[in-house]
Amino acid sequence: MIKRTTRIGDVFGYAVIYSLTAITFIPLLAFIVYIVAKGIGRIDLDFLFGASSSLESGGIFAPLYGTIILTLLSLLFSVPIALFAAIYLSEYARKNRWFAIIELTIVNLAGVPSVVYGLFGLGLFVVFFGFGKSLLAGALTMACMSLPLLITVFYQALKAVPNTLREASLSLGASKLATAFRVVVPTATPGIFTGVILATARIAGETAPVLFTVAAYYMPQLPQSVYDQSMLLSYHLYALSTQNSAASEEQKFAVTLVLVTLVLLVNALAILGRARARKKIGNLE
Repeated sequence: MIKRTTRIGDVFGYAVIYSLTAITFIPLLAFIVYIVAKGIGRIDLDFLFGASSSLESGGIFAPLYGTIILTLLSLLFSVPIALFAAIYLSEYARKNRWFAIIELTIVNLAGVPSVVYGLFGLGLFVVFFGFGKSLLAGALTMACMSLPLLITVFYQALKAVPNTLREASLSLGASKLATAFRVVVPTATPGIFTGVILATARIAGETAPVLFTVAAYYMPQLPQSVYDQSMLLSYHLYALSTQNSAASEEQKFAVTLVLVTLVLLVNALAILGRARARKKIGNLE
């Protein structure tokens, strides 16, 4: 009788969980269907890869190119630093009062509003270091904004690796450094991919930080170096929606569709890489 009651409770619990999950996806699916219906008619090769003759019409290759370059540069700066920091916290740092303070500080920094990071980047990279409004200043600002999130996710992924793997590696004569990079990090690869997914989505979709550090209102030519400004999809969409009444609704929704598709595509590639890493780890086990 108890077993039957438990089974009914499990079925009910799973039904509730799946139902709530489906409900959370309904607004997302509705949003995607809506922007596809509104903007798909404007999408063609000329729109994606053509130069913009004016802000409210023409192609969006310049902001699309700038968004991709800024995202890659930001990840290039932030991912290695976050990984080394997470390795130190997980494998080397003493778990004392100072560690608790550092851990709490990192978590709190992950919740700081993005506009604060934008003002920080403006003061430090644009003014103090003299980079001006440029891809370099924007990438460094977005890297600083992404670091707390990446460190938190990477640290949790490394901490979830069973200690038996560490002990087995050390017992075979491997150093602590070799154990960290050859055993712990590869095992935590799926969690590391999760952090990269979250950081990529945030970098590509943010507007406030890039407004202060890199975004150009209208600059159809491509940036020639990291010291140049660039148009970005997020700020371009903001400008079309709030500062340009001549832009058509179809143009606005088409830019939105491209931005959402770009984020989903990057996420899909990262999820695929995470799945392959999990499969590889499962085969090794």
